[in-house]
Amino acid sequence: MRRKARVAAAVLAAMAVLPLAACGSGGSGGSGGAAATALSSGPIDIWYSTNKQEIAWGDKVVKAWNDQHPDQQVKAQAIPAGKSSEDVIAASITAGNAPCLVFNTAPAAVPAFQKQGGLVNLTTTFDDADKYITARSGAAAEGFRSGDHGLYQVPWKTNPFMLYYNKDVFKKAGLDPEHPKLATYDDVLAAAKAIKDSGAADVAIYPPATADYTNVNFDFYPFYLANSDGTQLIKDGKATFTGDRGMETLRFWQALYAKGYASAEAYSGDMWAGPFADGTAAMGVAGPWGKAQFDGKVKYGVVPIPTAAGKAADATSTFADSKNIGLFTACKHKSTAWDFVKFATNAQNDLALLETTGQFPTRADVTKLAAGFLGRNTFFEPFAAAVPRAVDVPNVPALTERMQAFRDAWASAVQSGKGDLNGTFGDAATTIDGL
Repeated sequence: MRRKARVAAAVLAAMAVLPLAACGSGGSGGSGGAAATALSSGPIDIWYSTNKQEIAWGDKVVKAWNDQHPDQQVKAQAIPAGKSSEDVIAASITAGNAPCLVFNTAPAAVPAFQKQGGLVNLTTTFDDADKYITARSGAAAEGFRSGDHGLYQVPWKTNPFMLYYNKDVFKKAGLDPEHPKLATYDDVLAAAKAIKDSGAADVAIYPPATADYTNVNFDFYPFYLANSDGTQLIKDGKATFTGDRGMETLRFWQALYAKGYASAEAYSGDMWAGPFADGTAAMGVAGPWGKAQFDGKVKYGVVPIPTAAGKAADATSTFADSKNIGLFTACKHKSTAWDFVKFATNAQNDLALLETTGQFPTRADVTKLAAGFLGRNTFFEPFAAAVPRAVDVPNVPALTERMQAFRDAWASAVQSGKGDLNGTFGDAATTIDGL
């Protein structure tokens, strides 16, 4: 999400990138169906993330395409600087100069971009779009449909969140660094107490503390998804977090802050990876991209997101932290844009994305596609296994305002370590339902 062109996606810099063959299995060329043939072809512009691994991947894909399509050249660049990538994209929609494609489209921003009239309804524009997207992404595609059942985003990559823990800190605190007891909320609170009492780290966990709505995805939401079997924050237009599972998760986080196991102060460095990477926090929530952030800095392990009662890994949902591809209405040559999407997301280029960045393509066959990679890089195996249970934000109108209403309640009653959870979040739910 909105991670401000941020969540630096991960890296396996030492790993070789698979060659990006000119042939595009899975739809690299052609018109994409009868509807697409009525659209024009020609040069297009695309934007992608500012992180260097994705740029390296994108540059190779663009070169492979351009070598084959002299009359349909792709010009690529990183998203221009701004307060956030979402603000930059929104401004470009307003100005009418959005690129054809953005390979960094946050699902949380799609409802707003759609309301602006900035996104193409792929399912009504290209005859093969629905079939291609669902064949590639399977059931995950359904979570990205808008209210009219259309797909205004192509599911692209997913980063299932897990709980990282610092093995050296755990050992210093008298906890088992190889087989930590972190399955339940009570387990985490007990570990946090041991860490605090021993002085092994400043805090047990240190998620981003600012009021930005996107920070919900780095504390409450992954734990709520795990505890509620993948229930989204909003379902059928109504807030869900005031149910039993949501209140369990809210009480857990309030206790972390009340006992001083978590810090509500804004972190002075990199708020996404810094507290765990520099040893300030004993635990941190991150996707597979965390490996590149933490390698050489801390000795770490990962476990599934804890739940109130404890669940087996193969039954634990988590946050997907997806980034998708948007095709924007300002694009003059939509046929080329759609053909390039299929080329960039074919099996070979999807595997290259994983090899280059450590991020998983949103594919139903990801474990089969990535079998060789996983065999060489066993750290990523639990993340790959979690892809089918990774859930993203709900695709509903006014999502950012709804998430902000939740975050405001969070600051008041959870980060403060005190407050009436039922009353505060009941009011937040009423506000969210009204929106």
